[in-house]
Amino acid sequence: MLDTTAINNLSQRIPSDFIIGAATASWQVEGDSAGRGRSIWDDFAAVPGNIADGTVADPACDHVNRLEEDLDHLAWLGVDAYRFSVSWPRVMPEAKAASEAGLSFYDRLVDGLIKRNIKPVLTLYHWDLPSELEAIGGWNNKDIHKHFADYTELVAKRLGDRVAMWATLNEPWVSAFLGYATKIHAPGHGDPAKGLEAAYRLMTAHASGLEVLRSHGLSNLGTVLNLTTVIADDAEVEPVADYVDLLQNRFWLDLLAGRPIDGQLIERTKDITDWAFVEQEQLKKIAAPIDWLGINYYTPFRLIAASEQSKKAVGQDFSLFPGTPAGAAMNPLEPRTEMGWEIYSPSITSTLKQTADRLPDVPLYITENGGAFDDKLVDGEVHDEGRVSYFLSHISAALDAKDQGVDLRGYFAWSLLDNIEWAEGLAKRFGIIYVDHVTQVRTPKDSAKLIKAMVEARG
Repeated sequence: MLDTTAINNLSQRIPSDFIIGAATASWQVEGDSAGRGRSIWDDFAAVPGNIADGTVADPACDHVNRLEEDLDHLAWLGVDAYRFSVSWPRVMPEAKAASEAGLSFYDRLVDGLIKRNIKPVLTLYHWDLPSELEAIGGWNNKDIHKHFADYTELVAKRLGDRVAMWATLNEPWVSAFLGYATKIHAPGHGDPAKGLEAAYRLMTAHASGLEVLRSHGLSNLGTVLNLTTVIADDAEVEPVADYVDLLQNRFWLDLLAGRPIDGQLIERTKDITDWAFVEQEQLKKIAAPIDWLGINYYTPFRLIAASEQSKKAVGQDFSLFPGTPAGAAMNPLEPRTEMGWEIYSPSITSTLKQTADRLPDVPLYITENGGAFDDKLVDGEVHDEGRVSYFLSHISAALDAKDQGVDLRGYFAWSLLDNIEWAEGLAKRFGIIYVDHVTQVRTPKDSAKLIKAMVEARG
């Protein structure tokens, strides 16, 4: 049973104009790969061993064919907004001519949201790069920002009159370092030099996309970063923690704020790359003002001395931070989610506060937050106590930051549906709605009932 007292106490802290939403991403939920072009995630999933359980894009959550049902679930939740991503290869197969069928799907999605009084929050890029663009270098191609501008132009012309909020990118850190510096995600290059260049070129695409959106007279434009707090549990690992913080957080915020690429990063990676690909004019464009910044927060990075016993969590590996000094180990403490990620809600407060300091005067949103738990469907119910507790503590901690002066405007739960958790496949469930991956039957979990109750009871 849900703790109605805890829900009501939390809800009374939420202002009436604070946006509460849920989020998904195209490749993770849509299915219907026959209705679009091929992406780097299709190529990656086709290689045995890349996806833990061999999952491929079909059927995912069959969202394309079950759109009305999923929209009705959103309406039942009562959320203010739905954050989704457009599949680049669905609307522009082979990175060339527009697909009317693909664009029509997003017309139906956006119109269906508006009909239900839900704000459409659109992310242009959530990792599914067209395969044809990867074939010419992908995020290492010096002209990739031009391709992204063409894609943005197409989407802006079609949906610009109806979308409430726009994000250019989702978590460029993941695209660059999991996909290019290592082999964890698509396209799986495992080359640190490529990862560092991809990080920069993703931000040039952000700049070009923003420029296109502005040219259409659109507003409420931002981007989404996965930011966190890096905790040094031993004084001797503070230099390592500072460097991890630099690549995880400050690199992206510095570019958006118009600050130069940090000299420490250039020095520590001089044997990996010479950074010759950086252009000053592009840096100026990247620093163009944004209307909001999204923060995807899940877990802190906790460091201890390397000589001590450390634990392993998915995505916590120093190979993701090219140039990291030696002497530290990752050490996520208990309790942890099914991903091995430490559950520690105070670090969402500190992450919001440090971001507000590093990129002042920009409204912030928590655009993703949630956890993977071992959910079981029993007698038509899913009592996901771990996720309910996670949401209660993290939403409260996010509001603590707001109470302390951070301009926090909203919170999006990740994820609306149990979906393909990228390289982890279907085994890791993040959804507030349980999806039977055989029958595609949807069942709201207790966490969905929590979100619904919180929306209804908020101040």
